[in-house]
Amino acid sequence: MYNVNNIFGIQNGYKGFYSSNYVAITPKTVNDIHKRGGTVLGTSRGGHDTKKIVDNIQDRGINQVYIIGGDGTQKGAYEIYKEIRKRGLKVAVAGVPKTIDNDIAIIDKSFGFDSAVEEAQRAINSAHVEACSAENGIGLVKLMGRYSGFIAMYATLASRDVDCCLIPESPFYMDGEGGLLQYVERRLKENKHMVIVVAEGAGQDIIAKSIPASDQLDASGNKLLLDIGLWLTHKIKDHFKSKKMEMTIKYIDPTYMIRAIPSNAADNVYCTLLAHSAIHGAMAGYSFTVGMVNGRHAYIPFYRVTSTRNKVKITDRMWARLLSSTNQPSFLSQKDIDEAREADRLANKPPLPSVANHNVARAFDQSAATSSNGEI
Repeated sequence: MYNVNNIFGIQNGYKGFYSSNYVAITPKTVNDIHKRGGTVLGTSRGGHDTKKIVDNIQDRGINQVYIIGGDGTQKGAYEIYKEIRKRGLKVAVAGVPKTIDNDIAIIDKSFGFDSAVEEAQRAINSAHVEACSAENGIGLVKLMGRYSGFIAMYATLASRDVDCCLIPESPFYMDGEGGLLQYVERRLKENKHMVIVVAEGAGQDIIAKSIPASDQLDASGNKLLLDIGLWLTHKIKDHFKSKKMEMTIKYIDPTYMIRAIPSNAADNVYCTLLAHSAIHGAMAGYSFTVGMVNGRHAYIPFYRVTSTRNKVKITDRMWARLLSSTNQPSFLSQKDIDEAREADRLANKPPLPSVANHNVARAFDQSAATSSNGEI
């Protein structure tokens, strides 16, 4: 349709640009990749040297770059776009959001999220079976979600077997009246079993009080998390031991099993539509992140999707539905609720673009013909 001459895949993430890890892509080589999990091009953390990347793009005469990944990847795409614009190159940069955490701002959801929620059901079902099979049995499942608890929340709502869901956005406490341990004890006395789902980023402030926190960062600059699943397992065991109450707890961490699966049918369709939209936008000369916004495909300025992170709103109706489904206490004080509302208000306030992008933002409604390398 567009008479494209050559298409190349960059292997192993951003560092592949200046490591010359290019591989030719043809319809035959990608014929069945949607049936496989993982990535055929490979991935890596870090390795982002913007000037080297743009040097390579310039040297090879590339005029369109499609960058697929989560919030960190989209931030990298934004840096590449700014360097390209600074040099006056006629190169379109299209970001395609792909993260199971669903933490990219503005868009309705990211590619991979539905598949992750669906696969998380297997772990929750297994935890439920194990919990039901033992007297005072507890099944504890840790799911991905460093900053955003969408997978844990939606998997909990879909399962209906979960008695407690803990996410990074909702503070909780362990001891005392209305604490998690008291709720677990009461639930076991009532039902003789329970299932707990926890996102990996939940309770990090609580763990840090009992375990010396490390300031180590991964290659992408994220602080290394302490294992909330193992920590909760030991705390619950110690509590019931002190109460001289018999119980069994099974801890399941399906993190990489979920990441490795092929996408489901809904994600396959969504990915195809994202790809079509990205191609049409890049061919028109736009630079953007593509995504579904209020049910419609849209081209979104990079600064809008990289300036904040999509998080569960614990003052919203969906979280209230979860509390109703699990019958768990909210664990929140009025101060926590007020702080959450203020955070939601600030998160919904549109960010101001930088001076370099002010004209771009002002010209948002102009036609595609205005610029061959302008950001939407």
